[in-house]
Amino acid sequence: MEAMLAGVAASFAPVNLFYAALGALIGTIVGVLPGLGPVATIALLLPVSFQMSPAGAMILLAGVYYGAQYGSSTTAILINVPGEASGAITALEGHRLSRAGKAPEALAVAALASLVAGLLSALVLAIATPPLAALALGIGPADTAALLMGGAVLAVLVGGASAAKGLLMLGVGGLLGLIGTAGGDGQPRFTMGLADLRDGIDFTPLVVGLFGFSEILALMARGRDVQPVHPTRWWPGWSAIRGWFAPSIRGAGIGSLVGLLPGATTLFAAFCAYALELRLKNVGREIPTLHGVAAPEAANNAAAQSSFVMLFGLGLPANAATAVLIGAMMIHGLPPGPALFTTHPSLFWTFIGSLIVANIVLVALNLPLIGLWARLVTIPPAVLAPAILVVSGLGVLASTGKPFDVLSLGVFGLFGYAARRAGFPLLPLLMGYVIAAPFEDHLRRAITHARGDWLALAAQPGVIGLVVAIGTAMIFIGWRLKRGR
Repeated sequence: MEAMLAGVAASFAPVNLFYAALGALIGTIVGVLPGLGPVATIALLLPVSFQMSPAGAMILLAGVYYGAQYGSSTTAILINVPGEASGAITALEGHRLSRAGKAPEALAVAALASLVAGLLSALVLAIATPPLAALALGIGPADTAALLMGGAVLAVLVGGASAAKGLLMLGVGGLLGLIGTAGGDGQPRFTMGLADLRDGIDFTPLVVGLFGFSEILALMARGRDVQPVHPTRWWPGWSAIRGWFAPSIRGAGIGSLVGLLPGATTLFAAFCAYALELRLKNVGREIPTLHGVAAPEAANNAAAQSSFVMLFGLGLPANAATAVLIGAMMIHGLPPGPALFTTHPSLFWTFIGSLIVANIVLVALNLPLIGLWARLVTIPPAVLAPAILVVSGLGVLASTGKPFDVLSLGVFGLFGYAARRAGFPLLPLLMGYVIAAPFEDHLRRAITHARGDWLALAAQPGVIGLVVAIGTAMIFIGWRLKRGR
């Protein structure tokens, strides 16, 4: 209780309030600009976060993530070009409302639904995470290693992309995470004789290259030419948006549950919420309704924020953004997962408090600025992309001080762009990199406890559960492929 009160009080410190507002604002801008995305932006901001306190860095970076979910709805409604994939569901009814002259109503409902979702998912995070972390602290090293590997493999298998490509990228990420000095005997491993690799591949150039650099290259290749619809007013009045609350609650409930699943996306959450409204016959009519904006928008925001349960409770990334946040925690010396509750118990509650503050700030800041967001989408990629590339390179150089890392940034950027073009998902690679070191550590400890007896190791409950879960997932994938033929 003492840690909870201290943590919540710290979230209202002026500097943390500033970081919450700044993160939400940057996230909104990122969501408005189609093509950049929150993962790339969080990666680009990592060098900046080095100068902050651990709590401030987490508040800022997390604010970017869920702020982008809100910002995506603006372009989805106004120009039918969502900044994030989840905004595509909002656009189904939202853009039709915009074309019918009801853009202010749709935008207001999107903002209010996001607020409801944020508050509900903060409650879910506060209730579900501590007992999950307490359970995780009680399991042994073999079970922990199985949990790390099983969570990553299951996320890849049920994530929707090609299972073979996803598992291959997971393996590549694991190998990248093992480069450097081995923890067991202190010998260089996979360094190819390069002194710069003795400490391993730095997280910052890896994630900035894979997500930020490659995303900008893809944006430059795509280009865009859009004409936004400018709303004439920012607040339509309560009577004009009557009926928004119930679908928002339904969507937030669905999103909060979906966000707890490894590999599930905000797009999946939005789709489930829209499907429910379709079944209730609230959407899909000839005349568009606000239900089709409120439900999916609440769902994608709730899923984004409830995914933090996996991050804090088990130390597992539920998606690419939380994988980058785990890397940020490690950079700041914070143990991701249940160990955080023993080493920095108040930090979790500071995060909860900032989550509530940032969601309120999102609505207070963004509704009056809707006209500005509509104009941002006209910035040409030829201007935006080179500026971001230069800033990201300088940021990596300033954070590590090693020219080798700038070279690594370029290499990983080109690799990430090529992987995107070839249809290889990048999230499994990042997940493999993040779990490699803790997986190796727990596996080594488990082997030591078992005295080298692999049969005793295989009989552990976590290992058996891992085999059963992966087998079930493989059967599901086979059934899905058979149905698709």
